[in-house]
Amino acid sequence: MAVALRGSRGGGSNGPSMGLRSLFSYRIFVSAMFSLLFLATVSVLFTTHPSASNHDVTLPTTSGNGNAYVQRTFLALKSDPLKTRLDLIQRQANDHITLVNAYAAYARKLKLDISKQLRMFDDLALNFTHLPLKPGYNSALSQPGTNIDDDVLKQFEKEVKDRVKIARLMISESKESYDNQLKIQKLKDTIFAVNELLIKAKKNGQLASLISARSIPKSLHCLAMRLVEERISHPDRYREEDPKPEFEDPTLFHYAIFSDNVIAVSVVVRSVVKNAEEPWKHVFHVVTDRMNIAAMKVWYRMRPVEGGAHLEVKAVEDYQFLNSSYVPVLKQFESAKSRRFYFENRAENETKDSGDTKFRNPKYLSMLNHLSFYLPEMYPKLHKILFLDDDVVVQKDLTGLWRIDLDGKVNGAVETCFGSFHRYAQYLNFSHPLIKNRFNPKACAWAYGMNIFDLDAWRREKCTEQYHYWQNLNENRTLWKLGTLPPGLITFYSLTKSLDKSWHVLGLGYNPSVSMDLIRNAAVIHYNGNMKPWLDIAMNQYKSLWTKYVDNDMEFVQMCNFGL
Repeated sequence: MAVALRGSRGGGSNGPSMGLRSLFSYRIFVSAMFSLLFLATVSVLFTTHPSASNHDVTLPTTSGNGNAYVQRTFLALKSDPLKTRLDLIQRQANDHITLVNAYAAYARKLKLDISKQLRMFDDLALNFTHLPLKPGYNSALSQPGTNIDDDVLKQFEKEVKDRVKIARLMISESKESYDNQLKIQKLKDTIFAVNELLIKAKKNGQLASLISARSIPKSLHCLAMRLVEERISHPDRYREEDPKPEFEDPTLFHYAIFSDNVIAVSVVVRSVVKNAEEPWKHVFHVVTDRMNIAAMKVWYRMRPVEGGAHLEVKAVEDYQFLNSSYVPVLKQFESAKSRRFYFENRAENETKDSGDTKFRNPKYLSMLNHLSFYLPEMYPKLHKILFLDDDVVVQKDLTGLWRIDLDGKVNGAVETCFGSFHRYAQYLNFSHPLIKNRFNPKACAWAYGMNIFDLDAWRREKCTEQYHYWQNLNENRTLWKLGTLPPGLITFYSLTKSLDKSWHVLGLGYNPSVSMDLIRNAAVIHYNGNMKPWLDIAMNQYKSLWTKYVDNDMEFVQMCNFGL
């Protein structure tokens, strides 16, 4: 019992002393470890060779993730922040040197006329290159083993930034010239803007040309007034004469001219007569409107046709069968729809679509433009007749046209197609089933203005009835727009004989590039287009071919100041 009690006491006294000893040993161990770690760090810092550069730090060989972290820590402690800053500045300078050289090389490749810019780019690249080589910077920044001075670095950085700023400014100014995408976009924008201006200018030009073409020149108006005044002042001199038998003689050469322009008709007649081998065998049938019939008759009473040729002047109204009950065009002209088309909101429509304005020309309201479809009925005793527009000039004897064998066809004309131009598809609406099923869109068109018609074949083929049939179908202008060529192409489809192109040369009223050789060799030249030879807008290179046939000895021509 006593032993047990003693043992327990002894045990109780040993417990506290053992715990103190354990705690003391642990603290000694921790202190030793930190001491060793400190000594290892100091040894690493001071065992580096003094001649080693900042980039050649030798670290103790370690392994493991923890040792790699220690290695990065040692590098951060050893690196110089000014050196890092210097590297960044030099890298920025090198990048801009490369960029400047690239733009300079691209400019040389394109052979652009920018020698001043090329010289500036080259100078700027040299400035970048030579900057670190300056004595003050070379010794302070580039020599190994030297400490970088903060003030020198700041000055160096300032100069580099100044050059970078200049480089960026030059590049931004030149980028638009060198960047293909920007150049392409700018070119597209320019083309679009120019195209818009061109379209607007074309519309304005067409409108101005149409106004000039439709207007009656003062000189022409003066001539008509002088002739009418002459008729009123001396009625006895201008009594009606009986028709001559030559007007119906089929053995002679007959011409049909439908016009309200006195001076134009006189040029056509004079040019035919002066170039005819036997002018006394030529007969001219001139038809005009009621307003100009008096002036036309006075002109030819005062200035008879030369060479013994024969000429009669009639008005449309003299042909009684030409009325609205028989002629579809006259019936359509009288409709309210046609009046709205021609006369309501004309100014607004012309500015919107100048390409459509020519079809709104009031000349299409004149029956004179449609008389050529009634030649067999107007001249029932004739076998052949030559139709001439009032804007043509004849340069050779035309009697050879009567000797051409038309092979049973009705119309002898010069074809105008070439390539895809002047085909039926350009004149007729082939989206309409009637047109699509009846005609070939690639069929070659021909020219109105000089046409030799076989009137016997015309009567046999019933061409006037065909014309009436199609004209009635086109009351709403769904088969073709206005004009006389489309219905002519329809009426004489497969009934037209192609003539040699030297018989009829066109384009002198719109095309400044007609060959003078073609003109000289042509039997008939045609001023089709808006630039008629009696207008101020006529093309000067062709005008003399027309003016030489003007009767300048006629007193009223001189009084009215034609300015030819």
